[in-house]
Amino acid sequence: MNRLTHLDEGGAARMVDVGDKTPSHRVAVASGRIVMNREALAAIRDGDVPKGDVIATARIAGIMAAKRTGELIPLCHPLGLEAVTLDFTFGDDGVSATATASLTGKTGVEMEAMVAVSTALLTIYDMAKAIDRAMAIGEVRLIAKRGGKSGDWEAPAG
Repeated sequence: MNRLTHLDEGGAARMVDVGDKTPSHRVAVASGRIVMNREALAAIRDGDVPKGDVIATARIAGIMAAKRTGELIPLCHPLGLEAVTLDFTFGDDGVSATATASLTGKTGVEMEAMVAVSTALLTIYDMAKAIDRAMAIGEVRLIAKRGGKSGDWEAPAG
């Protein structure tokens, strides 16, 4: 079994010491989706939501959140991200979001990508809740990561 890196020998929470790690290029991709009724989906797609451009606002919110991940997630290192992108895809019953975060550094950016997606989806909910309060956010997960000592990883298909 893998040792839990955020616990010391006595079981107390700790921030992992990355001081001796060699910097490498690191990339993480995360995705998630929000399911909604047809009226809300059409309003977002057509730019008819009274609060404004939902997708543009969600993109900015996700990027801003990724940059603040170290303040939101306990024991997460504050990172100087080099890039964060958010892409959105409209489906028949909702919107999917995919975030990519990258940097050259001593620790990975998986949490930053997942925080970006989560915040973007929450922003969509906030901006369109007057149209559909029953929207559901889900399927937030890491899709892939590259770089670092543990190497590359990709989520199984399906």
